[in-house]
Amino acid sequence: MKRFLLAYLALVALAWGWALALPGAGAAPLNAWALREHALTLTGLWSFALMSLAMVLAMRPARLEGVFGGMDRIYRAHKWAGILAIGFAALHWTVELADGLIKTLVGRDGRLAREHGSDLFEAMRDLGEEFGEIAVYALVAMLVLTLWKRFPFRLWRYAHKIMPVLYLMLAFHAAFLAPIGYWTQPVGVLLGLLIACGSAASIHALAGWIGRSRRSAGVIESVAEPAPGLTRVRCRLDAAWPGHRAGQFAFVTFDRVEGEHPFTIACADRGDRRVTFEIKALGDYTRGLARRLQPGARVTVEGPYGRFNLAPGDVGRPQLWVAGGIGITPFLAWLESLQDAPAQAPDADLYYCVRSRDDDPFVSRLEALTRTLPSVRLHVLSSAQGERLDARRLGARAPERAQPAIWFCGPRGLRATLARELAAAGLAGIRVRHEAFDMR
Repeated sequence: MKRFLLAYLALVALAWGWALALPGAGAAPLNAWALREHALTLTGLWSFALMSLAMVLAMRPARLEGVFGGMDRIYRAHKWAGILAIGFAALHWTVELADGLIKTLVGRDGRLAREHGSDLFEAMRDLGEEFGEIAVYALVAMLVLTLWKRFPFRLWRYAHKIMPVLYLMLAFHAAFLAPIGYWTQPVGVLLGLLIACGSAASIHALAGWIGRSRRSAGVIESVAEPAPGLTRVRCRLDAAWPGHRAGQFAFVTFDRVEGEHPFTIACADRGDRRVTFEIKALGDYTRGLARRLQPGARVTVEGPYGRFNLAPGDVGRPQLWVAGGIGITPFLAWLESLQDAPAQAPDADLYYCVRSRDDDPFVSRLEALTRTLPSVRLHVLSSAQGERLDARRLGARAPERAQPAIWFCGPRGLRATLARELAAAGLAGIRVRHEAFDMR
């Protein structure tokens, strides 16, 4: 993701540099005013290009899952594109305000003449400047709310809905504030493409069309609370549901006011359009969910999404599966999907990290599922009994298994710790595949 974003910024900078390198473009002497103008233009282009990318990725383009490695990574790129866009927008506005400082330090000598057009064009430019200023302040406020994890998700979700409007204001700003000469150069073609794609995505979002083609209606068949803080919901969907692969997730709407939430589908696809979700109480909405949901109530499921699933080429490789807490759900779906074809199960060790083995609602189910799959070995590690998963335990099989594939789903802290320990043990080359989904 980092390399993609760097390459994307480099492409924008290349288009900007091309325009700067054209004959006559660098005729003005390089002074403080010229440097300010170059910084103003480049930061503005970077900010707008990243915001356009964020808007397009917010459409949940399922066709790009193969490129990014799953919808979770598309959302991660969307998040960081938005954060960087706001950072460059703030820098852009800071550079804009620096004219007073430059006047004080070097005076007006060497200041670049402003381009002028018709009265209507100048009026549009003035309006574009106002739109840009309003949008920057609103975007910075949105960034603060996004990074402030204690801010209620429900309120954040509604505040986030103004992003398409802010983008359209920025598109107007970019169209009228960009140097006129850009529109006959590659940078103008790029800017026009960004405006077209980002504006189309914004209108799509404002119309409520995101994910519309992948939505399926259904009813809740059963609701259970197998353990405190855990809700099991089984749903039956209509004919629009395309089926899913074990390990995928979906956006589920139980309450229109609350909106959609992403949950892993914790069962195999049996062809009967039934899906099960194991939902852990991690916030205000999921806490007490079992008391609010009732069998027979309507539900909307959008998806499936994600690439956290075994590919045919992975079956012949030794596997290390690592799950922490509710992160066991995709592996439950994997194990269920292998029940009808045990011979296709890979040689795998499943490490399940729990607080207390005796109180965990999934252990008995995992034992039953792995009992019919001899090649899958279950290891339950209980922190209450002082058991801990570390890189040494995982790496013990690495020499004899020649780079096993490691699949991880669980808390980020556990994944970060394992990654550090694997690197310290000289096993940094082992790829750890994980889900990186985060709504904010």
